[in-house]
Amino acid sequence: MSYFQKLVSFTFVITILFASCEDTKTNSSSKQTQRELEEKARIAREDSIINSVNFASDGSKTDIDLRSITTVEQEQLIPFLTKYGKENPEDRVTIYSNFGEIDVKLYKDTPLHRANFIRLAKIGYFETTFFHRVLDNFVVQGGNSDNLSTQKVRAAVGDYLIPNEFSSAHQHNRGAFSAAKYAEQNVSKASSPFEFFIVQGKRGAHHLDNDHTVFGEVTAGMDVVDKIAKVKTDASEWPIRNVLIDSVVVR
Repeated sequence: MSYFQKLVSFTFVITILFASCEDTKTNSSSKQTQRELEEKARIAREDSIINSVNFASDGSKTDIDLRSITTVEQEQLIPFLTKYGKENPEDRVTIYSNFGEIDVKLYKDTPLHRANFIRLAKIGYFETTFFHRVLDNFVVQGGNSDNLSTQKVRAAVGDYLIPNEFSSAHQHNRGAFSAAKYAEQNVSKASSPFEFFIVQGKRGAHHLDNDHTVFGEVTAGMDVVDKIAKVKTDASEWPIRNVLIDSVVVR
């Protein structure tokens, strides 16, 4: 073999080896990139699960991105709700349940309660909840559930109580829309931000006057309230079959 032939042969072998190394390097890089993409996708899925709530609404899926909710502390509450109330002046809502519709007018002279309820409705909180406490000839209470989604939204909204806004003009007559409260260590009779009740008894529930804040009234749908009040419950007054709140729509 001549010197020239040996040189050509050597150059060919070197070229093949170099190409092989480059191909191996490319494949390794490609595999690393793929692993990185898969890891990013996995983290994104986990982040989505942690920071969102999925639930059925009118037969479709709805998402609440918890990161979009401003978490409010107690010391921030009054200025926050005051500002929110000015920017969101609506005072009419419709509660859609699997028993029918309930129209409610919220009072403007209970501004903190009105603003808070409108905020929760717009966030979509109530769509994770039930009418969870029912006492015929007394009240039906909503705004809670045993769903994990309810607790996740509550944590995002904030751990606070709403100062009472009692008014002699708003008493617990039939159809009154009032705020539930926590009895323990609550000498100020502040309201739960999440739970409400509707007075269903024909004679009202006047022993609750100046103990719970009435912040609205049912304007249509008391027949639906009466139907809900008659469902069978367990010993804790929780309906045997869930009375779902499909949505609360702000008018």
